[in-house]
Amino acid sequence: MHTQGNFETLDPQEAHNKQQLQKSREIFELQQRAFRESPFPEEKLRKQQLVALRKAIIKHQDKLVKAISADFGCRSFDETLLADILPTVLNIDHTIKHLREWMKPEKRSVAMLFQPAQARIMYQPLGVVGIMAPWNYPVYLSLGPLIAAIAAGNRAMIKPSEYCPYGNRVLNEIIEDAFSVDEVCMIEGGADVAAEFTQLPFDHLLFTGSTNVGKKVMAAAAENLTPVTLELGGKSPAIVAPDVTADFAVERILYGKCLNAGQTCVAPDYILCPEDKLDELISAFKTRFQQLYPDIDNGDYTSIVNDAQHARLKSWLKDAQEKGAEIISLAEPGESRQRSMPLQLVTKVNTSMTIMQEEIFGPILPIIAYKDLKQAIQIVHSQPRPLALYLFTLSQRLENQVLRHTHAGGVCINDTVTHVGQDDLPFGGIGPSGMGSYHAREGFLTFSKAKSIFKRGRFNSAKMAFPPYGNLVHRLIYRWYLR
Repeated sequence: MHTQGNFETLDPQEAHNKQQLQKSREIFELQQRAFRESPFPEEKLRKQQLVALRKAIIKHQDKLVKAISADFGCRSFDETLLADILPTVLNIDHTIKHLREWMKPEKRSVAMLFQPAQARIMYQPLGVVGIMAPWNYPVYLSLGPLIAAIAAGNRAMIKPSEYCPYGNRVLNEIIEDAFSVDEVCMIEGGADVAAEFTQLPFDHLLFTGSTNVGKKVMAAAAENLTPVTLELGGKSPAIVAPDVTADFAVERILYGKCLNAGQTCVAPDYILCPEDKLDELISAFKTRFQQLYPDIDNGDYTSIVNDAQHARLKSWLKDAQEKGAEIISLAEPGESRQRSMPLQLVTKVNTSMTIMQEEIFGPILPIIAYKDLKQAIQIVHSQPRPLALYLFTLSQRLENQVLRHTHAGGVCINDTVTHVGQDDLPFGGIGPSGMGSYHAREGFLTFSKAKSIFKRGRFNSAKMAFPPYGNLVHRLIYRWYLR
């Protein structure tokens, strides 16, 4: 039996996990003490922290893109810059610009019955918050929640995915450059460290990842009554309406699906296409893919992150083919690197196939033909509520029809995935695709307690309603308000 802190007889990975477990408990207590000493950081300090984070990101950005590419085997440098680093920096800029407005106490009205008095909302930091980030966008999905937590005045502990060890090393340098350990820290390690992390009595816990793991995180947090924000995933549909050409939709779907090789929680998961546009749609995909990725080996197209994920995707394609699907590969796999998988279109799908039951999270794109838009909406309803929905139409009538008859965490009309990068829009799921939201002011609110404050002065009108009951004041109140 090994005593805590004595790691000589453990293998290196087990020793590392033991160290991280011990570190997580110690730093949590350290941050709790620090928060009690400074429970309401001023606006100036919060902005200083955000500026320091921005500077550290810019300082390490070249090292960061190379490290993340090494984690994936090949991750497009431009995709890391455009989809990970740039939106993080823009998020910081937006937050700094609006922080004073967000922090300002909010005046509320007081009913005539309770006058004279004042009412307001004060947005107070929660304390120490936990952030659990996935591997697919290791910068944006770890530092995005952190920006909101810092803006709200909290201290934070980040648990990144163990699938990105090189990127985590650079992220840790960024955190150490920008913050003291009692302000923000990173805790690394595998599943046992993650499990321990969820059991810490955080004042709030934000998790980004799969629905199955999200259920476990929520169950663990419930033991401490820790409130949670869950950013999950699901099968996000792309509906091509009858009024637009296939090419109009394809050029926009293709980028959102091929970004990060489809390893994106809001990637289009399947397409709903009018029956008479199916051949046109497939032809447009072939043409457009070659235009975007003329050479699958040139570094613009990202690899599948690891062997396990690559094997999963191949097995799901095999399952679909065995059950009657037709698979159209838009290119040959790259020859110069492993785990290269070009976009795979899948037609003649049915609900018995795994790709129609699970979130795909990779470059596989089922296409379902529909007779009319009502049938397309019914197909969307047959799936759990998705994180995103994409609609391609130039008709206001069709747009309203889909918006009013479907549910999704967020919607793009005539585009894909870019709604996540809008600094003034909240991001979050619904039902199985998540709960709660962050980004924009909603992120500030997620990590704040909206404390209600009711204030009276010298004169106390309420005493007129004190016992003994049944006097004239009581009778007038009842006669006026309960009629």
